Amino acid sequence: METWRVVAAGLLALSGLFLTLVAAAQARDRRGRMPGDVRRTVLITLGIVAVAVWLTATVLPSTVAWALVAASVSIILIITLAD
Repeated sequence: METWRVVAAGLLALSGLFLTLVAAAQARDRRGRMPGDVRRTVLITLGIVAVAVWLTATVLPSTVAWALVAASVSIILIITLAD
């Protein structure tokens, strides 16, 4: 496996875990939520992140893989700097 795939997959996994925590916190803070909403949100988000990391590590071309990494980091910057 190429080095750039390992680095891109690792960065995508780290940013995905952070985004999962943000999504879980937003699901927890919503009014009228059901008891399993946070758990369902975490499972769906982790599933999407796992598929994205797997695709990045195996089949995606470098431009698409790095675009996913850049998009996830951009979303993290927007969320953390929005306040």
